[in-house]
Amino acid sequence: MTGAALVDELDLALIGALQQAPRAPLRALADALGSSASTIGRRWQRLHDDRLLRVIGQLDWNLVSETRPRHVWITTAPGRSPEVARRLAALPEVQYVALTSGRADVYCTAHPGNRAAARDLLTRRIPAVGGVRDTRSDLVLRAVGRADAWCGAPVPDPVRAALAAHRRADPPSPAVAFESLSEPERRAAALLHGNARLTSSDLARELGVSQSSAHRLLGGLLERRVVRPRVEVEPAVLGFQVEAVVALATEPGTTAEVGRALGNHPSARYVSVVAGSATVIHQGVFGDEDALADFLSDDLAGLPGIRSTEVSVVLDVLRRYWIDRDGVRLGEARIPLRGTAPG
Repeated sequence: MTGAALVDELDLALIGALQQAPRAPLRALADALGSSASTIGRRWQRLHDDRLLRVIGQLDWNLVSETRPRHVWITTAPGRSPEVARRLAALPEVQYVALTSGRADVYCTAHPGNRAAARDLLTRRIPAVGGVRDTRSDLVLRAVGRADAWCGAPVPDPVRAALAAHRRADPPSPAVAFESLSEPERRAAALLHGNARLTSSDLARELGVSQSSAHRLLGGLLERRVVRPRVEVEPAVLGFQVEAVVALATEPGTTAEVGRALGNHPSARYVSVVAGSATVIHQGVFGDEDALADFLSDDLAGLPGIRSTEVSVVLDVLRRYWIDRDGVRLGEARIPLRGTAPG
């Protein structure tokens, strides 16, 4: 059964509404969709219980690491790719792992806690994994398109307008320094990563603080965008049957323009400007192979300064944003926050 066959029209409408306003109350979602709160509540609960949908908190990089993520491309011995991917998915620093064809046999993104940990991971721990023959890596310099901005389900304008009061816009403020966050804020952020629909009452119980303190913690983390709520759902559930990672080499002076254009492309799940053999990496999802072909032959052709592209087609995702996958079903969220023991 395909991912799209697991949901119906109302499920897709609910997913689209949540992608617009991840923390909107069920009543507001029901009103926007022209349904009842009880019906929407049952649909939400079923999708959540079936592990098809979760509202998580995407966290500021500073809560995870002192350094930037790495894209890692791995060539394996014949027949060893699944084993290598499973072992990489067990590493706490690795946030995304997939079996791929094309540029590499296994592709992952890793976010080590600091520069020394990055050096150890890239030069010793990953190459030492049984079955690994060769690795290449690219350092992320800047993210120009993030998964919290991706909306894969269609959302009619009236629904978008009805939920406008429950949406948050990104402020043009710099990242919040890790050192400026209190211990309760860090603990609350970890809880919100796993469930970004937690209320102040929920946080009060989990943290053992008063509801007024929890309310201030929650409001502060959301207002400063330390935590950015978003829907976590496998693209295949929404009908996107093809996922690809495209590494592009660009001419000097065109990298920023190419990055911005790809960050705004409807296929973009994560786009970054990098240092390595590539200069821009585009992780995108597509309805089918024809849509990917159009992207490669038409959309990229319209961008200036692209010298070359290397495409890795995703065969199977084992982990995405520190959440393990079993096909389209979601596992536990296990983000390694700074100051916590790996595990």
